[in-house]
Amino acid sequence: MARLRRVGSVAVPGLRTSANHLRPPAAIAVLGGGNMGSGIAQACAQAGFHLRVRDVDAPALARGRALIEKMLAGAVERRKLTPARRDEVLARIEFTTDLTEAVRGTALVIEAVFEDEAVKRDLFRELAPLVGPETLVATNTSSLSVTGLAEGFPNPGRFAGLHFFFPAAINKLVEIVGGARTDPSTLSELERFSYLVRKIPITTADRAGFCVNRYFVPYLNEAARLAEESAASLATIEEVGRELFGATLGPFELMNVTGIPIAFHAETSLYRAFGPAYAPAPRLEEQFRSGKPWPWKETEVEPEKKPVVRARFLGLTFGIATRLVEEGVATAEATDRGAVVGLRRKWGPFAQLSGLGLGEGLGLVEAYARNWPGNFPVAQTLRDRAARGERTWPLSLVRVERSGPVAWVLLDRPEVLNALNSELLRQIDATFRDLETDPGLRAVILAGSSPVFAAGADIEEMSRKSLPEGIEFGFLGQRAADRIERFPAPVIALVEGYALGGGLELALAADFVVAAEGAQLGLPEVTLGIHPGMGGATRLTRLIGRARTKMLVYTGARVSAEEAFRLGVVARVLPADSARDDVAAIAGAIAANAPLAVRWVKQVIDRGLDASTASALHLEAASAGHTFGTDDRSEGMKAFLERRKPDFRGK
Repeated sequence: MARLRRVGSVAVPGLRTSANHLRPPAAIAVLGGGNMGSGIAQACAQAGFHLRVRDVDAPALARGRALIEKMLAGAVERRKLTPARRDEVLARIEFTTDLTEAVRGTALVIEAVFEDEAVKRDLFRELAPLVGPETLVATNTSSLSVTGLAEGFPNPGRFAGLHFFFPAAINKLVEIVGGARTDPSTLSELERFSYLVRKIPITTADRAGFCVNRYFVPYLNEAARLAEESAASLATIEEVGRELFGATLGPFELMNVTGIPIAFHAETSLYRAFGPAYAPAPRLEEQFRSGKPWPWKETEVEPEKKPVVRARFLGLTFGIATRLVEEGVATAEATDRGAVVGLRRKWGPFAQLSGLGLGEGLGLVEAYARNWPGNFPVAQTLRDRAARGERTWPLSLVRVERSGPVAWVLLDRPEVLNALNSELLRQIDATFRDLETDPGLRAVILAGSSPVFAAGADIEEMSRKSLPEGIEFGFLGQRAADRIERFPAPVIALVEGYALGGGLELALAADFVVAAEGAQLGLPEVTLGIHPGMGGATRLTRLIGRARTKMLVYTGARVSAEEAFRLGVVARVLPADSARDDVAAIAGAIAANAPLAVRWVKQVIDRGLDASTASALHLEAASAGHTFGTDDRSEGMKAFLERRKPDFRGK
């Protein structure tokens, strides 16, 4: 979860922006130029950072450079990059064997050497006297204790885990791991950094396996166990893994691609932390020692054996996922995000558990746990929810973060650019309904948890809808938008990245929209064979007129933040690196004024829009007159005469 931070008198969810030194073109050092280090360096360079890659000798550096050049060449071939852009990225990367030179003046140092605790500790001892007090230091460990690696480091508050997933240049998941002495501001800076390098971060506690590997690596090990027990052929186990989790690769091909030694060593680490239920399967160790890939293609699929494999995989996955959430290692939302983004599965464990039903899921977990008496505890929260008859595990798609009299309502589906599905719309409606009763709330900022507002409606869900369901979806979106529009206190929509289709329709329901530089806005529904249905066409017409609205809607064109400002869609364009600070300041200025006066004048403006001029003027005069009967009016005028700041109470 994003943390609140203070900017002047205003607390802002997320990370430091205007005061943050960890943004392009700052220098970053990557220590280790192997598969992970080279991928991390490439991702950072593509985001505009200057990179210094350090390895032990010239041949190692040459291999690292070759890996980066190969990846970039592939991107050019796939037309993801132009040759000029490739050259620009390469020009940002320096290679050196000199550790002092590599880390000099850097904002961030990322260690990415071999997953060996002794090797990493030696490197951190050598690094400690070379980095400045403001430099962040992160380890890319996938299994070692961040707290342990930070021992003896002179500034442990600036030390954290930053676990990139393979291949690091492409895979968007990053686990941010705080050690026992890591400062919360460090985690916040790394969260922002992750978004800047176009990754999707999840925060996890410093436990063995962190979040994703805690349930993913045992899945690979379980595949080896099933093969060892002759419960099914390798091809059967492989196919069930693909089908069950909606993945491109099953467990054996995954290990062949990413490395069987990695799976074996990671499972060994989990075994040390959690006991016999996590012991590496002898068949996994045998395959590791042989140095050969899994020969799953040499076997045949046995359809009749699939149910056994399916039950074992689900019992293991549900059991571990619910336990790690119960232990506070990560949230259910982060756990699912890790599966979808990092493992590229179609579903996360909790979405899959809810689809099956908690009662049936509990049965699978209990059946699996019987194989490991006393060593595979069943989450009490799962037992309790199933006992209450709950069918689904609640997953929050909206976060609310309170900063004094200002609330941030954050759309939280970053893995799909906050695409609006039915559940997200329902949660937006419910969130604003709940906030209506908060007497201390004076302003709301509606934004994305990541630097994206919403890229539109969820097309995957929309494509499955029938005619009646499509109509209902439109009305569901209108209910959420109406709730925002009718909210008693002012609502500001902050658009970063994209506000397209339903995303822009939702933003238009706010009192006004502010956009970050580089944002794109539009109503492109006609390009999909539909048209705006959540109120966007109506609200936009009232905002900028019929002709301009028709031009935008008929063409489905996107416009920049600057063009949206010229059209009158956006009230202000903010610098991208300080947008959250700036909108917080705007909300803070609103919150500092008399809340009754602000709320009443909001009604005057909104109701007057649909009234005749005479009626609107009468409403305005009557409402303004009633403010003279409030304590706030007395306080405001008294404070003015006394030349002090007023203390408005909303009375």
